[in-house]
Amino acid sequence: MSIGVYFVTPDGCDDALVRAALAGGAGMIQLRDKAATDAEMVAQARRLLPLCRAAAVPLIVNDRLEVALASGADGLHIGQGDGDPAQMRAALGPGRHLGLSIETAAQLDAMPAGAVDLIGVGPVHATATKPDHAAPLGLDGAARLIARSPVPAVAIGGVSTADIPALKRAGCAGIAVVSAIAAAPDPAAATRVLVETWRTA
Repeated sequence: MSIGVYFVTPDGCDDALVRAALAGGAGMIQLRDKAATDAEMVAQARRLLPLCRAAAVPLIVNDRLEVALASGADGLHIGQGDGDPAQMRAALGPGRHLGLSIETAAQLDAMPAGAVDLIGVGPVHATATKPDHAAPLGLDGAARLIARSPVPAVAIGGVSTADIPALKRAGCAGIAVVSAIAAAPDPAAATRVLVETWRTA
């Protein structure tokens, strides 16, 4: 699996920002909004799905199984405290994608076989996007987890273009970013730079 650039939306993200990321070549979109209601997220996911489908890009919902199911999204991404991956897989069924955040080797070892399609390894660096994150792994620590993973892995947490060559060498399937796209003056152009850097690394 090669994802390249995986855009994770910030709270309050409007549809235009997702359009820009898709226009720039993002390979996966995760709808994440800690402040929105389930109904608001379902409505937004339903608006975004045709855009993502037209670009052949999966739309993943963060944390909320009910939203993923009700909206018809392509999958779900959960953290360590968001439920049992095997139960989430059973609820999603075989046709949808399930991602899991991994911060330690112990979490990787505890991952149930066959339940998860993709892991998000991080945080690679400290990031203001998620103030309560675990201790940063650094590039070497992230690379060790990526190399051990039985499923494709993306790196997340303050990842920049400078990190891409090392992460790709480690076998990473892509980089997951929020502010590198969302906070850029031109999100589509910022996405294109990340995509091209990944492609040529």
